[in-house]
Amino acid sequence: MIAAVSALGMTAALSGCGGSGSGEVTLKLVAADYGDSDANSSQKYWDKLVEEYEATNPDVKVDVSVYSWNDVDRKVKEMVAAGEAPDMAQIGAYADYAAKDELYPASDLLSIPTQADFVARLADAGQLKRTQYGLPFAASTRLLFYNKELFTAAGLTAPTTWSELAADAAALKEEGVQYPYALPLGPEEAQAEAMQWLLSGGDGYTSTVGTYGIDSPQNVQTFTWLKNELVDKGLTGPVAPAKLNRAAAFAAFARGEVGMLNGHPSLMKMAAAKGVDFGIVPMPGEEAPTRSGMGVADWMMAFKKNGHRTQIGEFLDFVYNEKNVLAFSREYDLLPVTASASKVMSTAAQDKDLAPFLAELPTAQLYPVGKTSWAQVSADIKQRIGTAFAANGNPATVLTELQTEANSVENEEENAE
Repeated sequence: MIAAVSALGMTAALSGCGGSGSGEVTLKLVAADYGDSDANSSQKYWDKLVEEYEATNPDVKVDVSVYSWNDVDRKVKEMVAAGEAPDMAQIGAYADYAAKDELYPASDLLSIPTQADFVARLADAGQLKRTQYGLPFAASTRLLFYNKELFTAAGLTAPTTWSELAADAAALKEEGVQYPYALPLGPEEAQAEAMQWLLSGGDGYTSTVGTYGIDSPQNVQTFTWLKNELVDKGLTGPVAPAKLNRAAAFAAFARGEVGMLNGHPSLMKMAAAKGVDFGIVPMPGEEAPTRSGMGVADWMMAFKKNGHRTQIGEFLDFVYNEKNVLAFSREYDLLPVTASASKVMSTAAQDKDLAPFLAELPTAQLYPVGKTSWAQVSADIKQRIGTAFAANGNPATVLTELQTEANSVENEEENAE
């Protein structure tokens, strides 16, 4: 169900490149896939939404191509580099495109009610130099999932500290659990698992003044502990962390093969569908549960290239109405990005399972998506961070190398400006 992007085909035959030209306009949208199978591919969500939109907007056609998270950011980057930018892209980062003046600001696209409805913390994260270019599309927070049946069999309770987590993992291994703690640091989403651990150690990717601090003493200490106490003791399962992707870890949890792992809300549906009895708790910290957990927002952005500002804005107003935001959030067990939909979800009985994740959002730490260098730094982390946990890996060395690379990218971006 993952469609291939056709070359060209992104502008209307009749309207030209004007922001409000007459005649039929075709908008090209490239989007990420939030489904875990063909049956619930995001292509189906978009096809239904577009059909509804086109029924009342006959002069606008919307062509949506959906790619896996392994490919979507790269696909958009290649299209832009080839001079074939889509009208809209729903991907993981926006700031590098905004810094090159390739995006419309939100204020040029959306109606005032739509723009004002974004959750404030997410809207702020969508800003570059105090102008919003990134429109939050989906949000999630991360908590520690654990398999209640496996924990009960081993006589365990949910961990609140690192030492308890390590002890629980050791006990689960003794019981024959395949993945006592699943550590997905493969290229799919290594930056998320890594950040969750760095936050639990009291730091993160950036310093208090916003500069990169990937190789801070706290971060080195966190990853050294993780390697020594979990990975090297065989408590993270048969697949090396650098080769274990998030999707595979989630699937293993749904099969009952994982004792603990960090997860976002969509894991609940996967696990429940397979009959796994699970619990959810805040990520353990070194001495207490983590005060500030991790939040993630994915972004919608609109490229200027084809000039369809008016049509893009009207379509996005439709995308972000309360009904559609709720439908998407409920389909994929994600947190809504608008205040109106959040208000509904916070009180609706059908959404009660999401309450722990919603509660984390106000204090959650997000990726540094407002930094133009983040897209490249994130890509480097995805490819490199897992090597710190190889048999001959050295966390301090890898973190220092990533810091050096981040500084280099940051300096290049500043010099380009």
